[in-house]
Amino acid sequence: MSLTQDLQARAAQSATKYSETTHTIMNNGIQALRDANLVSNALKTGDQIPEITAPNAASKNISIQELLLDRKVVLSFYRGGWCPYCNLELKALQQALPEFEKYGATLVAISPETPDNSLTTSEKNNLNFEVLSDIDNTIAKAFNLTFTLPEDLIEIYHGFGIDLEVSNGNANQQLPVAATYIIDQDGTIIYDFIKEDYKKRADPEEIIKVLEDN
Repeated sequence: MSLTQDLQARAAQSATKYSETTHTIMNNGIQALRDANLVSNALKTGDQIPEITAPNAASKNISIQELLLDRKVVLSFYRGGWCPYCNLELKALQQALPEFEKYGATLVAISPETPDNSLTTSEKNNLNFEVLSDIDNTIAKAFNLTFTLPEDLIEIYHGFGIDLEVSNGNANQQLPVAATYIIDQDGTIIYDFIKEDYKKRADPEEIIKVLEDN
């Protein structure tokens, strides 16, 4: 199955798992992002990216601008390793990695989690691309992707065992919306996929097609 199909299957499973109240709070959170026009204000195709340097899982600083000296970059913002939709996305990106490289692109994923929390041991062993920690969502803010969770949604997450203060190393209760970019070597965005709904992600097949055409 494609990533899109996997995500839809996961969403259908989730729909039967949680209460109507829980789903209402989560859907209200998505609608609040739409009402705030967050996506329309984010960096998009044609924009130049800011300087990006962030630590990887081994706390080594990685510069996107240095990576761009050699190849294009596929940059994927995700919420965290606690998010099942993010994990499906990371696995799909890993499977597509040979095709990305074939068409001249380096894959980098980025989340607000601290380096210690960014990936489980098993994920670290299974992903062959850089996963960077966007401390305090500094980079996501420069892309205009960041939002603050409402109190009722924070409580829902706590009920799921998700503590953003622990995973992100701060009390901001902020996350990036799901977003994937293809960045040309001159720093120009040539593809964007940005959605308020965390259940929707850029399908690797679409990313490959853009790389093939550019």
